[in-house]
Parts: sequence; C-alpha cells; structure tokens
Amino acid sequence: MLAKFFHLTEHKTTVKKEILAGLTTFSTMAYILAVNPSILSRTGMDFNALITATALAAAIGTLVMALYARLPIGVAPGMGLNAFFAYTIVSSMGYSWQFALTAVFLEGIIFIFLSMFRIREAIINSIPENLKHAISVGIGLLIALIGMANAGIIETGMHHVGNGKLDGVILKMGNITSIGPLIALIGLIVSAVLMYRNVNAALLIGILAATVVGIPLGITHLPANGQLVSLPPPLTPVAFKLQFDKVFSLDMVMILFTLLMVNLFDTVGTLIGLCNKAGLLDEKGRLPRAKQALMADAVGTTAAGLLGTSVVTAYVESASGIAAGGKTGLTSLTVAVMFLLSLFFAPVFAMIPQAATAPALIIVGMLMMGAVTKIDFNDVTEAIPAFLAIVMMPYSYSIAEGIVFGMLSYVLLKVLTGQYKSISPVMYVLAVLFIITFLVK
Repeated sequence: MLAKFFHLTEHKTTVKKEILAGLTTFSTMAYILAVNPSILSRTGMDFNALITATALAAAIGTLVMALYARLPIGVAPGMGLNAFFAYTIVSSMGYSWQFALTAVFLEGIIFIFLSMFRIREAIINSIPENLKHAISVGIGLLIALIGMANAGIIETGMHHVGNGKLDGVILKMGNITSIGPLIALIGLIVSAVLMYRNVNAALLIGILAATVVGIPLGITHLPANGQLVSLPPPLTPVAFKLQFDKVFSLDMVMILFTLLMVNLFDTVGTLIGLCNKAGLLDEKGRLPRAKQALMADAVGTTAAGLLGTSVVTAYVESASGIAAGGKTGLTSLTVAVMFLLSLFFAPVFAMIPQAATAPALIIVGMLMMGAVTKIDFNDVTEAIPAFLAIVMMPYSYSIAEGIVFGMLSYVLLKVLTGQYKSISPVMYVLAVLFIITFLVK
C-alpha cells in the first residue's frame, strides 16, 4: 500500500530506505523541539506548552507535505522567523505575544490563498535555471556552515573592544581539540566510511555513533531522572490566544509584509534546492506538485498561530534525508510520525547533542555543492547573479537574502545589457518588491 501510494518503484526506492531517510531528517531537525520554546518563552509564553505546540505544528505541516505534496521535505517552525516573533514584534515593537500569534495566523491564511491561486508556484517557475542551481549550492554552503558552527569547529571571531567598535576576524577556527568538534569529526568519519561502502543509513548511523561516544565524554546528557517517556505538556497556556483588536494597523501591515517576504523565499529556495538535489525537478527545472508543497507551510503556519508557536517553513535539514536516499512523501511521513512520538519521548530526542548532528549537515553541504557544475559561468549576466546567490546565503545566514541578491542582480544586469525580453513579468514584479523591502528596512 505504501509503495503504491508513494510510487516507490517509480522513484527507484524502498520502504526501508525511505523510513531510514525520514529518521535521518528528523534527527537533524529535532533540535527545534528545544530551541524554538527557548526563544519564544522569552516573550512570557509557557516553555513546556511551547514544546507541544512546536511538535504539533511541525507534524501538521509535514503531514501535508507527505500526503498531499508527497515530497521528502520536513516542515517545522523556522529559525530566524521565531527570532523575529520574539525580538522584533514583542521585544522591540512592544506588542503582546498574543498579537504576534495573530500575525502568524493571518500570514498562514494569506499563504493558503496565494498557494490556491498558484501565485507562489508562478514565482518558483519564474526563477532562471542558473539561479535554481545556485540556490542549491548556496543552501549547501549554509547548512555546512550551520553544522560546523553547531559543533564548534568554526566560531565567530569578532568581539567588542569598546565604543561600539569590533576587533578580530569574522569567522575563525574553533578549538578543534575540544569535545564538540571531536565528536563531530568522529561522526563525520563514520558517516563518510559508511557512505563509501554504500550503507543506506550512513548519516543516521553517524549521528547515533557520535551521540553514544558523547556519553562518556559528557556532551550527551542522559535524563536526570532516568525517565525516557512522559505525557506531553498541555497546550492550554498558549493555544487559541489570538488578539484581533489591533489587526487594522500600519504595524500589522509591516509585520505581515516582512513575514510573507522572508517565509516565501525561505520556502521557495529550500524547495528548489532540495528537489534539485533529489533529482525531482522536471526537464524544464520546474518543481513537481509545487502548489501542494507550498500548501504544506501555509497550512502548518495557520495551525501554528492557533496552537501557539511561530511561522513554519520547509527545513534545509531535509537534505540529510535526501542524501540518505529519501525521494518520496514516505520520508516526510516518517518525520511527521517522529514529531508526534517526540511528544512522549522528548527526553530521548533531547539527548542528541548538536555536535552529533553536525556531520550530517556537513556531508549534505558537500553533496549539494555538486550543482555548481551546472551553472553557466561564461555569461557574466548569468554568473554574477548565481555567484551572489551562492555566497550571500552563508554570508548573511539567510536563504531569503541570498535569493534577493541573486534575483535583483539578474534583473538589473539583463536590463542594462539589453536582454530585458528574457526576463519574465513575475521577475520584474519581484524586483520591485525587493526594492520596496530594502527601503522599508
């Protein structure tokens, strides 16, 4: 039944391979169960309730991706978007977290309509072929950087020296002999050797090996009370707390515009990059079942606003499962099931340290770099936008920013060199919106 529903034979995969891929993706995404509540709880929201809200929002969005879009991509509350929720809407602008949840809910509703009428799909199809390959490469560099930073292999070298001045380099090598980097390197070697021997679960085994080695070294922490199973915390403190009294305000318009732009291009870039890596784009470089895929984060975000958490988005960490062989919705179905199980086994998943998941992200970054060979570097009007898209993702720590630089430079160079007819109308509209976004900031 699973093989028929997900067309496993057509995609040359198996139930075992898809489930292992899903477990790999979940293991690299599981950190959000602890990190998202940690960030949002600074607004006064209940930490324990946020754990449940995070897991449920991720499960709902990923289930839509699995059963409706049938793509191997996990969905969960997005990093960066949760920081905007906590530090900008609540801390800087002074609004309540209930008001911020209302913004999340309204964004989800808007995204549902944009997805239904294929507006977001039109945006995906308007992106030139070279930029699509560049997005894949840029995401690869970004997630490799995230992996190395999580493990402490690379760390920020800048520090304040007084009067607002900074000193030192932007990035530098971390203490490679400390426990975190050593654990990551052990997992990296294990995964690489297993990949060479064509072991399907190479990345997952590498994560588990690093986690086990971390126990005697003190980086993997077993539950203090020895309890591995517990009932999920109640949602009551954060669920269904929407506040509509200040919806019709300029601030709400600006908040919604920012959320829409950032989430739109985070999701679009992630979908293109991951599906390109999985070999799922068609002969014209278009995303299959784009409408259904985009509906996943739209439905997930709407649910998130009601449940009590921030905007959800497609996760670049899904590349780890794709690298492990995931090609269909069975991979994401496994991820969704694991998020539901995490409600009862949170202590188990909390044991996996970030350093243990770093090897999977580093290897995936390497694999996604392969798309660079498909980029045309002979035409400067194609090469510079592709290059900017690639480097701005890790440099700005944002998929959306990389896409903005790539697409804006593409439109400008094509217009200034007399190739304006090669630009689609959607690209012109997006360029204007990007410029408005910069002016607003």
